[in-house]
Amino acid sequence: MKLKEPYFTVALLPEATEFVNEQETKVREKIAYNINKAQYVMDNELLKKLNGDIWEFRTMYNGNCYRLLAFWDTNKKRLILATHGFVKKTDKTPRQQIEKAELIRKKYFEKYYNKED
Repeated sequence: MKLKEPYFTVALLPEATEFVNEQETKVREKIAYNINKAQYVMDNELLKKLNGDIWEFRTMYNGNCYRLLAFWDTNKKRLILATHGFVKKTDKTPRQQIEKAELIRKKYFEKYYNKED
């Protein structure tokens, strides 16, 4: 029996890697589990579009909301890149976090494709 192919692959940029590595082992494991699951199952509880080109990987663990913001790089087989992470304390994602993700996205495309989009 052939395994289902993932819908996309995931790459974590340095700030996202640093955020994940700073978390306790159980939190890191849950984040990794959710990212892997999101690649195979379309679930708004795991991966949600915020606005514009920014998406949010969502993980709940022990009453805390862990978030990794991301964007798509369609040139690399629908590769999603997690830009950075934070522990969410309110219902709404802080605008400054979205702006930070947008800036990281812009720098990524300028570096790798010498363009904004």
